[in-house]
Order: sequence, then structure tokens, then C-alpha cells
Amino acid sequence: MTQRFKDQVAVVTGAANGIGLGIAQRIASEGGKGAMWDIEASKLKDSVSAMEKEGRIVKGYLVDVSDEGQVQEACATVAQDFGKIDVLAHAAGIVGPTQIRVTDYPTHDFDQIYRVNLRGSFLVCKYVLPYMESNGYGRIVLIASIAGKEGNPMMAGYSATKAGVIGLVKGLGKEYAKDNITVNGIAPAVIKTPMNAATGPEQLKYMTAKIPMDRLGTVEETAALAAWVLSKEASFNTGFIFDLSGGRATY
Repeated sequence: MTQRFKDQVAVVTGAANGIGLGIAQRIASEGGKGAMWDIEASKLKDSVSAMEKEGRIVKGYLVDVSDEGQVQEACATVAQDFGKIDVLAHAAGIVGPTQIRVTDYPTHDFDQIYRVNLRGSFLVCKYVLPYMESNGYGRIVLIASIAGKEGNPMMAGYSATKAGVIGLVKGLGKEYAKDNITVNGIAPAVIKTPMNAATGPEQLKYMTAKIPMDRLGTVEETAALAAWVLSKEASFNTGFIFDLSGGRATY
């Protein structure tokens, strides 16, 4: 294993489990220091404890990414605890209702998905970027979805907000292109994570059937791609959405 993140500090959201935890583990295994954010206190505590037992330098922060005050305060605390912020991997997100037509889609559910998926992405970028600017270096990856590119029926909130995340990546990538700060996204198809437990079986079957490899992606595969995009090696990539879809997306 290389040490691509030696002496770097990474903020990883949604880090208690799933994709966020996988990315945090990968970065820590390559020498990075991890500021692990999540809203689930007990799971976050367990994940941080397990990584510390492996000798990783990590710290947990209880953060609701949809709350501006919490995000701003958490960024300041991480910078104080670790001295800087080099990397942001934003994996926090929710699926919301599935297998439901837009005419029956509860507006309060749409609002909540927007707050977490899109507003949360905006907030973490807004408050992390000044620390990267002050260091003259930064790497950001936002976890989008193939649903944001192609749209998944019966998932209006998820598809719409992930499309918004893609737009945010493209805009910020251009905005910071001359500042030695890259902003990219990853658009996975279905990844085998605890979040899929909330997805209806028919919806999951529909999405899996569209993958030519005929299987779900893994957290490890997602973390491997994220680690490269977040490393110094990916120095000429910004404003781009990297597909991770088992052949579903080929454009």
C-alpha cells in the first residue's frame, strides 16, 4: 500500500458506515489523518474505535451536514484539532421514498432529501474550501449517483438532488480550477451498503438489472476510486463525474 495521504488531513462525511467509512479506512491506511463526521453517534463511536485499534489517527465528530451552524463549527474544530484540512470526501446522504410516483411523493420527504443530499453538499464545500484556500491545496470528492445522470423512476427526490450534486461539482470545479483545488464527483450505480436496506426490493431489482455486470458494486471499489481522485496523482481532473456503474453508464 502506498502512502499517498501522508501528513494530510481528510474530512469524511457519512463516515460511520458504508461508503464514507470505506473511504476513511482507505485514506487512513495510506497515511492520512481522518476527521470522521456522522449523525449516528453510536455507530460513529464504534467505527472510530475500531480504526484506532488498527493504529489509525482518526477522530469522530457528530455533525448534521444539513445544519449550517454545525458544519461551520465542525470545520473550525477539525482545523483546530489537526491544523489544516487537505481533503474532503462527502458521502453523507439519504435515499428517501422509493417505489412511489411523484404525485404521491410527500413534500416533507422531498425537503428532507434536499436538505441532506444537496444543501449538505453545498454547506460542506462552502465551509471546507476556505481552509483549503489558505493552504493553497485541496481535493474534494462528492458522492453523487447514476440516478443523478439518468434518473431513476419512482425516486424523484433522490434523482433530483443527486443531479444537483453533479451540477455543484461541475460549477465548483471550474470556480477553483486555478487554485490548486480540485472538485470532482463519483456517480455509483447500486453499491452494497446499509443505506440500501431502505430501498424497496422491486426498486433495487430494477436498478441492479440495468448493470451489465449483473451485480452490486462494493464499498472497497468505491473507496479505491475515491482515493485516487482525492490524491495528488489526480492533478489534472476537476469538475468531472467519475462513473462507477458496472457498465451501466458508458458515455
